[in-house]
Amino acid sequence: MAENEKVDDISKITVSAKVLGKIIGVGDRRIRGLAEEGILTKVSSGRYNLQESLHSYILNLRVANDAAKSQQDLEDELDYGLEKAMHERVKRHITELHYALMKGNVHKSEDVEAVMTNMLTNFKTKIMNLPSKLTPLLVDRSDKKYILELLTNEFYEALNELSNYNAGDFYSDDYIDITEEGKEEEMIFDVCEDDEDDES
Repeated sequence: MAENEKVDDISKITVSAKVLGKIIGVGDRRIRGLAEEGILTKVSSGRYNLQESLHSYILNLRVANDAAKSQQDLEDELDYGLEKAMHERVKRHITELHYALMKGNVHKSEDVEAVMTNMLTNFKTKIMNLPSKLTPLLVDRSDKKYILELLTNEFYEALNELSNYNAGDFYSDDYIDITEEGKEEEMIFDVCEDDEDDES
């Protein structure tokens, strides 16, 4: 066959493993491996049908590429499902916390801080006022029993400032007193709807 001769049919052309390897960009060993896998068409010892081998090799690449895309699509879908489940879990946790806050079972840190600051300030004021309050009462007294009793009573009164607190002081503005039976379920439903509206 002359170098410049026009070829209309390559179905009968056979090439060596080395030539086929150069065409598709792999080494001789890979060519033999592809032939063993049935991807390349071997016609005789060390010779391969060019047309059938190229066709099979390209088809194999397409199938592998489609499989990789399908796997990636599946992984993306699984990731989406996982993310959706995680998102739903967070929404549920937020709803449960909001509901517990409404019932007064949990408290906002700023509410606790305000109540405790007020309570401790009142306690500190009472303790700091004890010397000026008790000095006139004790200045001329020598009766130890009276002094001990007076100091003990005043300290207990100051300590009562810490023990006498109203649990309602810790409730946030979101607190709702649930007294009617059946209202609780309605409120849970309303809270869930509010959370869904916030998402939109």
